[in-house]
Amino acid sequence: MSERQDFGADQTDRPARRDALLTVADVLAEPVLQAGSPEVIVGGGALDAEVRWAHVSDSAAVARLLDGGELLLSTGAGWPSDAGELRSFAQALHRAGIAGIVVELGSGHARVPDPVIDVCVEAELALIALHAEIKFVTVTEAVHRALIAAQTDALRERQRLHELFTALSLQGAPADVVVSETAKALGAPVVLENLAHEVIALEALRMPVAEALRDLGEVDRVPVQARGVRWGTLLALPGPAHPAGRLTVLEQGATALAFGCLADGGDAEWSVLAQSGIIDDLLGARFASPDDIAARLAAGGFAVADRQCHGIVARGARSASELAYRARQAGCAVVAARVGDDDVALLSLPASVVLTDELVVRIAGGERAVFVGPPADGVLDLLSSLRAARDLAASDRSDAGARVRRVDDRPLERLVASLRDDHRLHAHSERMLAPLVAYDRERRGDLLDVLGALVAHPGNRSAAASASHLSRSVFYQRITLIGDLLDADLDDGETLAALHLALLARRSTAGS
Repeated sequence: MSERQDFGADQTDRPARRDALLTVADVLAEPVLQAGSPEVIVGGGALDAEVRWAHVSDSAAVARLLDGGELLLSTGAGWPSDAGELRSFAQALHRAGIAGIVVELGSGHARVPDPVIDVCVEAELALIALHAEIKFVTVTEAVHRALIAAQTDALRERQRLHELFTALSLQGAPADVVVSETAKALGAPVVLENLAHEVIALEALRMPVAEALRDLGEVDRVPVQARGVRWGTLLALPGPAHPAGRLTVLEQGATALAFGCLADGGDAEWSVLAQSGIIDDLLGARFASPDDIAARLAAGGFAVADRQCHGIVARGARSASELAYRARQAGCAVVAARVGDDDVALLSLPASVVLTDELVVRIAGGERAVFVGPPADGVLDLLSSLRAARDLAASDRSDAGARVRRVDDRPLERLVASLRDDHRLHAHSERMLAPLVAYDRERRGDLLDVLGALVAHPGNRSAAASASHLSRSVFYQRITLIGDLLDADLDDGETLAALHLALLARRSTAGS
């Protein structure tokens, strides 16, 4: 969803402070200033002030000659001697917007006057005392060189960024790629939000996702907008300074995202991207901590705690966005994506609402088979629920119309879903099925499919033959061959149960 606005000249999401090409701290680190044995009297955040130039003066009236951003170099020889006048003098320097004061002790003052110190502390204005004599001209030359070098570096970086984000725009790069490249350029986590403050894309770099999403208060932010239409906001968490300026990098990324929205006719792709990214990462277990997925779900309005949550799979040629729309209309929070030929979704309902078959059909829509995973109490349970629903869908390839099947109604499926990461289960599967796997691989056979049909219809071999799309005679020949290869009695219930378990475990591994 976009928002059309008239953007005034003063409307901006920029913070007041911009990136500095050169700071007081940078100048203080210069060898020419270090030669003066500097003592930082007022430092801390004051040392981050931007230095636009270095100005040398001992005059008590120097404030009227300053434009702001200067680092004042002085011996203090011409400063007032009266405490009140000294205080007024220092306040005038602060009002002029200077970056800081460097006082060379000796001929003018043996120590920095207390009124000057008091004003600098109150105003958080950098104040540095030099205990050894230096040539101020060498400081101004060093500042000049550093500024020129920083400006050149900034121009070079701006050109590189322009080429990078122009290429991304021309290539039609998706939003998550633009966000990732912006984060890499900044060396800091970057988040893309839509107008509803839902997280569309995130590149957290080495920061835990949950931590990155928890700390979106004091961040740089730039609107993603063009031609009077705003689609969202690009945010960057605190990070290192950038030669071109952090906001410049963020603006380039936002511009590339805006071009993408213009080319695609809006931000419809964003919602699909956000939801498919969560589904893919959840199914692929691409998260360091369940808190990371929980934070991403919460950022999209999907709550897990104190809710009834399920993973579901809906078969058929529909669209995940339609399923998501119907789920929201039914009062559910939802994350949905297309995975292969199926719609895969996570549903979150109030604890008091029962996910009935009727509600499932209404959400899925049309004549579709829907497979419902067991209830989930947390992110890992939600992953198990979704995997179990997919396993059940993979085991049921019948062409029957609309129906709802639940993992809870299939105790063996649920057992496999809960043990899918247990190596002993997969060792059992490999041991039991190895002869059939080898036979099918070498002869392009269908013995595993035939065995699957047999265990799905253990008391009705005619139905099993029909499910295998084989004649009864051919089906019985296959069953005889399977029994010989496995040296097993396929009329024995325990044997069939063990084989069924092995097939389910193999299918769960293939679907992971």
